Amino acid sequence: MRAATPAIAALIAAGVDHEVLQYRHDPRAGSYGEEAVEELAAGGIDPAQVFKTLVIALPKGLAVAVLPVPAKLSLKAAAAALGVPKAAMAEQTAAERSTGYVLGGISPLGQRKRLPTVIDASALGWDRVLCSAGKRGLEIAVAPRDLVRLTDAVTADIRAT
Repeated sequence: MRAATPAIAALIAAGVDHEVLQYRHDPRAGSYGEEAVEELAAGGIDPAQVFKTLVIALPKGLAVAVLPVPAKLSLKAAAAALGVPKAAMAEQTAAERSTGYVLGGISPLGQRKRLPTVIDASALGWDRVLCSAGKRGLEIAVAPRDLVRLTDAVTADIRAT
């Protein structure tokens, strides 16, 4: 059976236990993350358990920050966790080109080019977290330690206060 996205293929190839959750994506949605939270909350998922994947620009390339949808990213904290002096949000075209995914469907897994990744430490407090499966309207539920391992991520508190 062929995986629906490179993110799902990466989980299958690694033999990682996961669940794929699908919801009806509305192309008029203003925020992809908030749409996912609303749709998944109907199934009993805590909003803090749903993580967004943001691509950030570092002085010498791109990186990925993964944090709960309701939280705001601290670029300063993400930069510090990745060992660089500063970070900014990446341009949409650069993020899509590098990851191979479209905005609103960028997954931390199965990216075209593996990027340095930082995952918010709050993920470790859950049995499983949800993140994009690589397509709008498709999420994967996975143990946070597996997500950290497969993305070779560091964990840190990267939420803005």
